[in-house]
Amino acid sequence: MVGKKKSASPVKRLQAKPPSRATRAVNSAVGQLLDFGDQRDFEDAQRGFVAALEPNMIAGAEGRVVWDMDQYAFLADAAPDTVNASLWRQAQLNRISGLFTIHPRIHQVRGHDISNMTLIEGDTGWILIDPLTSVETASASLKLANDKLGARPVKAVIYTHSHADHFGGVRGVVDEADVKSGKVPIVAPDGFLHYAVSENVMAGNAMNRRAFAMYGAKLAVSPFGHVCCGLGKALPRGTISLIAPTDIVKRTGETRRIDGVDIEFQMANGSEAPAEFMFYFPQFRALCASEVTSHNMHNILTPRGAEVRNALHWSKYIDETIDLFADRTDLLFASHHWPTWGAENIVPFLARQRDLYRFIHDETLRLANHGYNMEEIAETLELPPHLAREFACRGYYGTLRHNVKGVFQFYLGWWDGNPALYDRLPRVEAGKRFVKAMGGAKKVIAEGKRAFDKGDYRWAAEVMNHLVFAAPENAAARALQADILEQMGYQSESGPWRDMFLTGALELRGGLSEAAAVSTAGADVLSAVDLDMLLDFLGVKFNATRAREIAFSIALELTDTGQVYAIEARNGVLNNRAGRSLANPDVRLRIAKTGLLALFAKKADLAKLAQAGAATVSGDAAVLAKLFGLLDDFTPDFPLSCGRPTTPAKSKGGARKASAPKSKKPRSGR
Repeated sequence: MVGKKKSASPVKRLQAKPPSRATRAVNSAVGQLLDFGDQRDFEDAQRGFVAALEPNMIAGAEGRVVWDMDQYAFLADAAPDTVNASLWRQAQLNRISGLFTIHPRIHQVRGHDISNMTLIEGDTGWILIDPLTSVETASASLKLANDKLGARPVKAVIYTHSHADHFGGVRGVVDEADVKSGKVPIVAPDGFLHYAVSENVMAGNAMNRRAFAMYGAKLAVSPFGHVCCGLGKALPRGTISLIAPTDIVKRTGETRRIDGVDIEFQMANGSEAPAEFMFYFPQFRALCASEVTSHNMHNILTPRGAEVRNALHWSKYIDETIDLFADRTDLLFASHHWPTWGAENIVPFLARQRDLYRFIHDETLRLANHGYNMEEIAETLELPPHLAREFACRGYYGTLRHNVKGVFQFYLGWWDGNPALYDRLPRVEAGKRFVKAMGGAKKVIAEGKRAFDKGDYRWAAEVMNHLVFAAPENAAARALQADILEQMGYQSESGPWRDMFLTGALELRGGLSEAAAVSTAGADVLSAVDLDMLLDFLGVKFNATRAREIAFSIALELTDTGQVYAIEARNGVLNNRAGRSLANPDVRLRIAKTGLLALFAKKADLAKLAQAGAATVSGDAAVLAKLFGLLDDFTPDFPLSCGRPTTPAKSKGGARKASAPKSKKPRSGR
């Protein structure tokens, strides 16, 4: 829904400092590297404009602001010294929002979310590509299209790939009953549901905490804070949903005819996402590149954390796209950014994107095979001039330095081969010794200040990092490290780098006392988790330290599916096995999956479920209580930029083991 104008900025600017002389010099120099007079991207981004929301904001339940593009009005000005001029340009492009007609029968809603929603006119209704991240933004976007172009029913939904910003708003555009009845098919690439769910569950809490920094969720929207994610403007603050796909595409060359529209598919699994495809509309001579190509360099390894992507396969998929579709394509559009028109522009664009990922892959491995480590390669590798000058190859989202490390990790892991670095001391212990060796905290702060005054921020950050982990209570150290990270953020061309540095500064200044990360493991996602993964996740939450001397067995039967599982705790490990029957378990539990999910989420009481006939327990019911009592709760409020009160203990054998959380209070302010 469109609501009354209200700021969505999460916090006021907290103790932000002006840009230093060194930062002003760096940001000024960017203007000499690139052709800022080239306006072709701005022309393409505005082409076919139909309408925008007035005011340009979206509200959810009880007027809660989910999306507010009006707060970025300051981007109409010239680039300030607090923002890299190249990122500022990308931020201006990503501010262009509304409904656009990009082909007589193809329309896009851009700038209502980090991703795009594309609507294809079928014979009787809409074929909707990527229903955005949230129910609220998807619903508002569909309403805008229906209001301005004529109301049409949604006849099908296509999920381009398994990331939440391409399926999360699905309940805002279709009714699940229509999907289950077959009235509205949902088309997705092979492996979609597994990866859409697993990425948000097994390491979901840690990933969400890192995403919170990567996307600047707590930063004020201003020239001193968040301006752009590079890939899009920002993540919405709405409701993430999921409806399982009903039509799975498994092979390149498969076709579908949906509401009179022919579609040809090309698989791209393992490129930008583990489950992804691209597809072509022969009647319209239009190609959807999904997120395989975009108007920036993408991430080989995303800072929020995910499986490392295969840069070689990524490049080869784009090369295959050129062979399959380029000579019959007049329109190229994607899940992010603006389209490209004309074969004379599309083919060179695809070729540059192909060469970008191939160059990163091949050069990283060439230098690795000469014995260079990931830091050395990242520090020295530069894009060839013909790629470096192209705005669509710039590191607004992914970066060359980070991607080099991603390729290196994909093939060789985190270790660079130096034995001295194989079993390094943890940050806190190393920090304490570093501080002592330098002569104490005052000497460390003096060196950090000296480096800061010279504009040597990377060294200054490394020096101060030892102290803020060795003594997180040292206010002077935290303040100086915050100033350092702030200047590094001001200089960053990458939106995520800027947000991560500025969020680190905010954390050090005590501005992250409340968790603000968006949970991607909501009810829809958890309900789609198969029982094997759900029980494996219980093993992740099982606290081995407190369970070392505990042993028990549980026979689990799902009454709605008939599935049988054996769950056994022993040696601090919670094992599970599908199809295994236990002759004499300590307890036997019969329950439906919905009830089991409610128990695991602590939203239901076993005794009440049993009284209602929704669960049957035979044997020692105390064993189930013991299991639930041994499961950790994860909260996205742990510190990233400074030390924490406790560190993992060591067992007698010297191996590190995790200890139980001693407090659920936010620790980011320490």
